[in-house]
Amino acid sequence: MAPTCGKRRPPLPPIERIPQRTESLSGAQRGNQVVLSWPAPLRNAAEGSVQSIRRVDVYRVAEKPNAPLPMTEDEFAARAILIGSVSYDEIKKAGDTLSYTDRLELAGVPARLRYAVRYVNAAGQSAAFSNFFLMEPAPKVAEPPSIIKTGNEYSETAITVTWEAPKKTATHYQDRTFRFGDKYVYVVRAVSLGTEGKPVESLDSNQLALAPVDIYPPAAPENVSIGPAPGRLSIFWVANSEMDLAGYYVYRSTDPNLPKDQWLKLTPTLYTKTTFTDQNVEAGKTYYYYVVAVDNAGNLSPMSEVASDAVP
Repeated sequence: MAPTCGKRRPPLPPIERIPQRTESLSGAQRGNQVVLSWPAPLRNAAEGSVQSIRRVDVYRVAEKPNAPLPMTEDEFAARAILIGSVSYDEIKKAGDTLSYTDRLELAGVPARLRYAVRYVNAAGQSAAFSNFFLMEPAPKVAEPPSIIKTGNEYSETAITVTWEAPKKTATHYQDRTFRFGDKYVYVVRAVSLGTEGKPVESLDSNQLALAPVDIYPPAAPENVSIGPAPGRLSIFWVANSEMDLAGYYVYRSTDPNLPKDQWLKLTPTLYTKTTFTDQNVEAGKTYYYYVVAVDNAGNLSPMSEVASDAVP
């Protein structure tokens, strides 16, 4: 046998297999729209490759509700109409999910809609159809609500969104998960009972953009009392319950008639305890105190009740 030889070449990188179809097409009705969604391809070929997915074509077949459920891919291809596409730019910008919205003309006639999507590469070659997504859209859907700006959206504990339902009945929702300093956009959808009693959402209402700011002071500290002892007075009060409490300021005066803004601040920085000992006092003299609570936004509470006692 004659000897043979060959040139050694560096190993080639593995060729990526480009996902050519999806089996996870799903959707939902929203008003007169059917919103389709499916997972975006986990990988796509380089832009210059003919295997690069350049668009996703969306197909639909309208059939009677009692039509046979089974349908082959060839039967679907023969009957389906191309209703739209997801462009290459949309594919590149997509996150984990691609979507397409089919706007329907609801004529009140029951029908079953069968959808499928198909990837198309740079060479214009179409992949196999996805799984079929079937639905019977509700022929009548509630009109979207209308959000009303009342001027009372903000409070310390909730953002309140009020809207007018299609039957002119005002209602509202309190969002208690908001955070001060964040920005929010709210929309409301009405829900109807569709085919087989399944809920169908309306289109979005108008939008309400809100940016809550903490302008809500803590409550005044309560039950301020004094424990006298030789050479000192100890001031006590009940802790505030606000979640955003930062601390307290303690004020003192020897003249109860002096304007409160002229009393001596004993705590130049925020004080986080609920007991304060004043040792800069004179025996036999009476001292007057009040306490103010402060939150993380710097809001000051009303003044507490004044408490007083004499140094033994």
